[in-house]
Amino acid sequence: MITINAKLIARPLFRCFMLIGLLLYNNNASAQAQKETAAKKNVLFIIADDLSNLLFSKDFDAISAPNLKRLANEGVVFQRAYCQAPLCNPSRASIMTGRKPQELKIWANDVHFRGVNPRVVTLPQYFKKNGYYSVGIGKIYHNGEQSIQGDPESWSEPQQFHWANHFTDWYIPGRPFEVHEDLKKGASVQAVDVPDEAYLDGRVANAAVNKLRLLQEVPFFMAVGFWKPHLPFNAPKKYWDLYDRNKLPSVKYSSPVMGVPDIAYVNSNEAKTYKDIKNGDGLIPEAKQKELRHGYLAAISYLDAQVGKVLEELKRLKLDKNTIIVFTSDNGYHAGEHGQFGKWTNFELGARVPLIIAAPDNNQKGKSTFSIAELVDLYPTLIEYCRLPPAPASSKLAGVSLMPILQDPVAKVKLTATTQVARPLGAQDNLEIVGSSIRDENFRYNAWIRVVDQVIVAEELYDLSVDIDNATNLASGKRYLKKKTEMRDALLKSILYANNK
Repeated sequence: MITINAKLIARPLFRCFMLIGLLLYNNNASAQAQKETAAKKNVLFIIADDLSNLLFSKDFDAISAPNLKRLANEGVVFQRAYCQAPLCNPSRASIMTGRKPQELKIWANDVHFRGVNPRVVTLPQYFKKNGYYSVGIGKIYHNGEQSIQGDPESWSEPQQFHWANHFTDWYIPGRPFEVHEDLKKGASVQAVDVPDEAYLDGRVANAAVNKLRLLQEVPFFMAVGFWKPHLPFNAPKKYWDLYDRNKLPSVKYSSPVMGVPDIAYVNSNEAKTYKDIKNGDGLIPEAKQKELRHGYLAAISYLDAQVGKVLEELKRLKLDKNTIIVFTSDNGYHAGEHGQFGKWTNFELGARVPLIIAAPDNNQKGKSTFSIAELVDLYPTLIEYCRLPPAPASSKLAGVSLMPILQDPVAKVKLTATTQVARPLGAQDNLEIVGSSIRDENFRYNAWIRVVDQVIVAEELYDLSVDIDNATNLASGKRYLKKKTEMRDALLKSILYANNK
């Protein structure tokens, strides 16, 4: 008689059931992980360089930008969005860290934000920490020599096309499709019959398209930084041909406005470093201004075409169904307005930027909002939209989420926006004066504050309630004394709060 030991049978059976259970668990866990990955929203963050809100002004129809117009119809257009610094480096550092220039202590182009804020967590870095594949293509942070390495902490792979001098992005016959690092600064314009890839933005667009094809299986944060319409105004000739130089959108003020303090202007400082522009204290000659304005619009249309390539590929891959798209610019720009070609101003033209946010599940598509927004608001907005954990208090984010406005364009999340710029131009260590500006629903107030003793050396107040381009300075009039005092107090309180954070 054979005696069967029940334990001998039970043990292998138990192991078998355990193995089956583990396999089922792992399969279910894998399926759940795939489901969670598929549920994550992607982010496509597109930033232009020196693109003013001319794009969505009264002259919108006169500008050839079909792709951005299409994106505007698919998203919410923020008509009153403001940068925190009208200069590349401080603005981009502010956007990507969610902190304002006075909090970062950055007002110039010649300092890397990691040098003064080494432990700050950037927007793409935050997404990377939360399981996203983070990619940077083109100019996201500033492209100065201190930024050759970009910001490795922000990205899951090395950044592409992120560093060069703008004037080295130039077409030279026999040497196409390259950045000419040996090139000296020359002309401010170039209109030749070349393919889009002859300039950097064409190559940036192609790199973004190719990268999208590799990101279909992972949640991603992709930042694409286009170099245009920044000087030099060199776009392929076909984009110049879209405009008649004698029928360009007009400017309200063709020269500096009486009553505006001299410190508010920059005298086309950057443009006058190009060899074909007269360098001096006077205005750029009228014929040259027309050529430059023509080139600025051509560069916008060239930029638009490159944005279109990326958006079309996103749609072809059906990634648009699960991707929030942000389009903006680092700062505004004077393209002949006030007789100026450049940024570095606290006028509405310098501080206001285009901003479109297109979310696939938003039912407010094609709407415009006149609610005030700041570019530091993008950090908390994208965190909330993508349902990431709220940023810790240590992040010291200065912005607030724009989600209420995306859900209801008449909603308000803040009453004012602030912008700062330094004098002398581009100053950091030798900072003498900080121009601080505050914008509410109807007015803009600017205070030029001497650093050494905190004395206000010049003031501006503009009523923008009827004409958003109005540059009649009301700061010295008794009629608006109460309004000026209210806005000055609000501005100084904002600066003091930031300095004490």
